[in-house]
Amino acid sequence: MEYSQLEPQVIWKNFAALNSVPRPSKKEEKVIKFIKEFGENLGLPTTVDEAGNVIITKPATPGMENRQPIVMQSHLDMVCQKNNDVDFDFETQGIQMFVDGDWVKAKGTTLGADNGLGVATIMSILENNDIAHPDLEALFTIDEETGMTGALALKPGQLKGEILLNLDTEEDDEIDIGCAGGVDVTASAKFNLAEAQGDIFKIEIKGLQGGHSGMDIIKGLGNSNKLLGRMLFPGLEHQIQLISIDGGSLRNAIPREAIATFSVENAAEFLKNAEQLKSDILEEFASLEKDLVINIETTTSSEKGISNNDSKKIIFAITAAHNGVSRMSPDVEGLVEASNNLARVELKHGEIKILNLTRSSVESTKWEVANQLKSAFDSNGLKTEFGGSYPGWKPKPDAEIIQVMIDLYEDNFGEKPMVVACHAGLECGIIGANYPKMEMVSFGPTIKGAHSPDERAHIASVQKFWKYTQDILKNIPIRK
Repeated sequence: MEYSQLEPQVIWKNFAALNSVPRPSKKEEKVIKFIKEFGENLGLPTTVDEAGNVIITKPATPGMENRQPIVMQSHLDMVCQKNNDVDFDFETQGIQMFVDGDWVKAKGTTLGADNGLGVATIMSILENNDIAHPDLEALFTIDEETGMTGALALKPGQLKGEILLNLDTEEDDEIDIGCAGGVDVTASAKFNLAEAQGDIFKIEIKGLQGGHSGMDIIKGLGNSNKLLGRMLFPGLEHQIQLISIDGGSLRNAIPREAIATFSVENAAEFLKNAEQLKSDILEEFASLEKDLVINIETTTSSEKGISNNDSKKIIFAITAAHNGVSRMSPDVEGLVEASNNLARVELKHGEIKILNLTRSSVESTKWEVANQLKSAFDSNGLKTEFGGSYPGWKPKPDAEIIQVMIDLYEDNFGEKPMVVACHAGLECGIIGANYPKMEMVSFGPTIKGAHSPDERAHIASVQKFWKYTQDILKNIPIRK
């Protein structure tokens, strides 16, 4: 079956139209133009603010004028990840979608269901005159995935809604009422180059699952940068000189692949130890990362490396830097409170840069983990900088809209939804800082493998979500 034949056709039509428009984070010009023209073609008031956020307003349908005005919000950008063997340019090409059983997927790339299905749902509400809803502001933010600069740029008074419905949750049986904040931690240094001594090797890590660095961090998945650091560590006994490292990509994606080129003396002993460590790591991850591949091979390179002492600093820094869950919440069962993703390691021509994304639902714990990283990096001669800090979203479990949604879910589906807080960065916390009286809730259809080429959207869940969304809109509480 083609995705165009799927129900609800209106959402899949709009999602396909959206996915035909390139929309990498920080390069959203084309999709901003697309959404602006969409609103204008419907004859609805449409504005684009200085940051690039698009706001489309639509008046209440007859009989709904006395309900609380709402904001429906999703972000326009998407995480751009592809498999190494896939030739694809996210800046010029549209996503290639296909149906695989119960799921919609993309050919070797991220699908963009995060948060494209939310965008497509809001588009479907805007263009339909038969769905009951109160006064509505459709808010399409930019750059959620790499800085949340769109949400951060929203000004007090820019929105009139009293309830915000964020459509960026990825399990259809969850109502999300809180989320983690985050901060970017970047370490860097520049080392002098030196002629590489000894035999040159290349180590490649690939085949890891990857995934969302917040929602999937609890799974203990393999991190290619940490595994590469483990494989390089035995080289410290053999005068290792690093030449290059290329590991991971985006801060919010658990790194799946990494490769390093380096020289060592006493190559035979190094290779023996490395092969044993490779065997140990593959055994450790046998049940969790079934497709993990570690290649160790001799190679050649015309490039210079860095000294053994400077190489030691980098390997120590990667080894010492925390990755994964740092603390579980003592108050919410099963919720990760704090974590770090060692997302990107790049060494090129003597310049090293290490990118991390630290998350926590508790502000003080966020900075504790960030300072732990700073300690690991600075003590090994790197300079650490913090940037892009954003707050978490403190739950308001007594908000009227939450009880409405719980009751509607139970009436529609015969069971209670899970009311949760998530270990991911939703824009609600940032928006709430400027709109403290606004009631906020996040929900969405089931999406698996977000931020990886395995991303997929569950077809039946989209149908469920569409019905649920329409019921919520016609049951928005009366104005206070």
